[in-house]
Amino acid sequence: MKVLLIDVNCKQSSTGKIVYDLYTGINNDGDEAAVCYGRGVKIKEKNIFKFGLNFETLTHAILTRITGYTGYFSFFSTMRLLNYIKKFKPDIVHIHELHAYFVNIRPLINYLKNNNIKTVFSMHCDFMYTGKCGCALNCEKWKNGCGNCSNIKEYPSTLFFDKTAKMYKDKRDLFDGWDNLLIVSASKWLKERAKQSFLHDKMFEVVHNGIDTDIFYPREVKLLRRELGIADDEKVVLSLAPNLMSENKGGRHVLKIAQTLHSEKIKFILIGIEGKLDFSLPNVIALGKIKDKDLLAQYYSLADTFIICSKQETFPTTCLEAQCCGTPILGFDVGGVRETAIENMGNSFVPYGNVEQLEKSLESMLQLKPKISKTLSEKARSKYSKGVMIENYKRLYKREWKK
Repeated sequence: MKVLLIDVNCKQSSTGKIVYDLYTGINNDGDEAAVCYGRGVKIKEKNIFKFGLNFETLTHAILTRITGYTGYFSFFSTMRLLNYIKKFKPDIVHIHELHAYFVNIRPLINYLKNNNIKTVFSMHCDFMYTGKCGCALNCEKWKNGCGNCSNIKEYPSTLFFDKTAKMYKDKRDLFDGWDNLLIVSASKWLKERAKQSFLHDKMFEVVHNGIDTDIFYPREVKLLRRELGIADDEKVVLSLAPNLMSENKGGRHVLKIAQTLHSEKIKFILIGIEGKLDFSLPNVIALGKIKDKDLLAQYYSLADTFIICSKQETFPTTCLEAQCCGTPILGFDVGGVRETAIENMGNSFVPYGNVEQLEKSLESMLQLKPKISKTLSEKARSKYSKGVMIENYKRLYKREWKK
């Protein structure tokens, strides 16, 4: 079996890590996998090909801002991708993300559809069934047809023209008649959401994302606690996300709670801060992005609660990592966040934007929380290991799903 994996990244970002894990797992099991990706550093490994040309990616981003179209450019990069597909001759093509200015979506899908190539399409966001949005939030125009978009300046952003009605129609037409296709979502929430779109008659499966449980497990944290100057009787609340203080990731809500609880024996650790916070608090430790996964596992293990305040998440891996390290999660009940929860772990969720209830739930969790048992941590690790994810995908590859 030959599997070609396509994504914007390889090894980097959440989907890029998934793609590389699949590539490694498939090859280790005696089949043959290749990766074609559009952005990032060149990776010099067998059957890994960066088809995206940096100048074209930049040009694509500029043209999106000027014209309002995204996913319509990168001619030479897309030809390089199609030539690789023809040369590799995969039994299965497994697509992940197609946004981020690196590929012309139409010739890619038309090639797969017209040549009847068995295709798995893992959708990690809203992009493929909306006019342009990867995160449509409360907008539901995509259920019937986009246009008059109120978010044209959001990623992927345009400065002048609203082409969402045209892009929506083109995507709908691309999927029409594409029968040798299986759509996979990372959560039941995203599956049910996508089935309300023009994809409603397609075949769907759910495969939860997996993480490296050889890294994310409960760690000894006495040294880290000492290095951070956190007293033994202080509780620790962790919040972590890329660009945590952005509107979508909601770090401001965590800061608000920290400000309210400044006199309590609680330390708030915020990871993913870009630049400096507008104000500092003695009970807040603000850190930038941490690339060292072993160190991240220590921070997860140090925390008594992991808090997530995003506007929307499909199936956040941070929640998986926290629970695998023995730490319960608290957050807004949006998207697939609740779906990540391990039963009996003490996780808690509140309606989006209700910071007062979030604060009360946090206080209750910190007061009542015993140390999570080793059994529950192992349950999380057995459910969310990347090995389980790889096996689930391999079972799908071997299935017949053509209508």
